[in-house]
Amino acid sequence: MTSANYGWGESCRFPRQWDQLPLTLLSTRESPIVVKDLSVYYRRVEALQGISCQIQPGCLTGIIGPNGAGKSTLLRAMLGLVKGKGKVRWGESSLVAHRSRVAYVPQRSMIDWDYPATVWDVVMMGRVKATGWFHRFSTASRQMALDALARVEMDTLRDRAIKDLSGGQQQRVFIARALAQQADIFFLDEPFIGIDQKTETVIFDIFHQLTNAGKTVVVVNHDLGATITNFDDLILLNKTLIAAGKRQQVLTQKNLNRAYSGKVFFFSESI
Repeated sequence: MTSANYGWGESCRFPRQWDQLPLTLLSTRESPIVVKDLSVYYRRVEALQGISCQIQPGCLTGIIGPNGAGKSTLLRAMLGLVKGKGKVRWGESSLVAHRSRVAYVPQRSMIDWDYPATVWDVVMMGRVKATGWFHRFSTASRQMALDALARVEMDTLRDRAIKDLSGGQQQRVFIARALAQQADIFFLDEPFIGIDQKTETVIFDIFHQLTNAGKTVVVVNHDLGATITNFDDLILLNKTLIAAGKRQQVLTQKNLNRAYSGKVFFFSESI
């Protein structure tokens, strides 16, 4: 793939166990998310212009670009949380029609941390959609929540108030809530802001576990440092699409100059 295209190169991983899934579910999980001519306006100001790209299953995909590039807007528009023009499809229908199979973790700044909830309360929120409002959680749902907390190494703090946790611990709890949903697609908006090194390592480990299981993981990321090598694919934006595809093909000095107006330098040896 060449820069500014939205085709993709070699596919990411697909697990053997998919051979045992029903064909209808298998065909959807194998499908990329296809974004075509997606534009978003805020009060007549164009936030995104004609974005077209594909997001592959079994890949860790990062959305990168300068401040104000529309990274979070792209994520939210794909989910139908902000109104956009264009199409976002997964399989034979729109992604919005499959929103129950998408786990979304917003930026920490958008969350009311004074809400009186424990770690356990927050993680169990990930089971509400599957259980239904005003229904008791099943033993299986509770076990899924426990397993999710263990994966992010927060099971010993399940009774702690969410507001009393550190930033990194809070982020891990919201990752656990997403895991408890048992989703096929994971969208995360700036999950690495304000966290400690241990949490960063835990989160990347989980992302790789998810993609190795064939899940689709999309992360808005602000850092062009060494952590960028954790991503399989990248979408580089500055209100328009600069490049999309394999990390090595996107992170060229030419693409970065276009996106950041020549204000960033990237050492290609590190990709």
